[in-house]
Amino acid sequence: MQFGRLKRREFISLLGGAAAWPLVARAQQPSMPIVGLVAPRSPEETARLGAPFRKGLNETGTIEGQNVMVEYHWLEGQYERLPALMADLVRRQVTVIVAISLGPALAAKATTQTIPIVFSVGSDPVKLGLVASFNRPGSNVTGISELNNVLAAKQLEVLHEFVPKVTVIAMLVNPNNPNAANDMSNVRAAAQTLGLQLKVLHVSNLHETEAAFSTMVEQRAGALLVGMSAFVGGLPDYIIPLATRHSIPAIYPWRNHAVAGGLMSYGTDQAETGRQVGVYTGRIIKGVKPADLPVWEAVKVELVLNLRTAKALGLTFPLSLLGRADEVIE
Repeated sequence: MQFGRLKRREFISLLGGAAAWPLVARAQQPSMPIVGLVAPRSPEETARLGAPFRKGLNETGTIEGQNVMVEYHWLEGQYERLPALMADLVRRQVTVIVAISLGPALAAKATTQTIPIVFSVGSDPVKLGLVASFNRPGSNVTGISELNNVLAAKQLEVLHEFVPKVTVIAMLVNPNNPNAANDMSNVRAAAQTLGLQLKVLHVSNLHETEAAFSTMVEQRAGALLVGMSAFVGGLPDYIIPLATRHSIPAIYPWRNHAVAGGLMSYGTDQAETGRQVGVYTGRIIKGVKPADLPVWEAVKVELVLNLRTAKALGLTFPLSLLGRADEVIE
């Protein structure tokens, strides 16, 4: 299934069962390049992406532990740590900073204009000021753009196809996400075209998230679109049980949500994104300048359906969705 521009693709992301991987200080391997990788959530939540990231590194002849060391820094939602963390990476002059998601990417760019930065973001990096253009980044920054906001309207269409009789649909949005306004605009336009009522609920912490589900019930929302953001996307073990408890069919932005028990997901292929992050990181270590690496745009999206969850809700997927699904969890 293809979506987007040229070849480039999703978020997102990276790393692998890195919780057990040691942090290696520069003093231990003075001649070995150091990659400082910063991710917004916990190692457990991003572990599935470690293999693709290492695969991308390996494709360039860059092997973790042999000719490159990778330091993994997990924010676990504590974005206030970013200034000090980036300052430390710059002070120690790591070879490359890999910034997963928008917050780390902006923090890295604000901290250094010399150390190469490879980002993975779900938004337009030109509009956000990360790069001058897709083809000519023009500085020490390049990376992967998932343009997830383009997918928000498509997610609504997929959800409507699953529950065509539902006329009121809720959408969880983190108002602190720079993409929030654009996402809401796109989804509202799609809802109007489909003849649906859209109830946007702002959530930026756990308390607001739980309260949002009570509001959905009060407003008689019959389905839910979980918006894309590092905060909302990082809560599969919290949001999915809430959706199950309230018997609300929901569509999520990434595959890991469906694997964790969510009804379905529609979004960019994060494994391919993680691989590309590794490729760009390896190429820069080999001497390529970030300015000579065009921002890579993800084009591949994946639809994942969870039959077990559908059955628990007393629902079935239409053949039209089953036929298009990239993965069906039974």
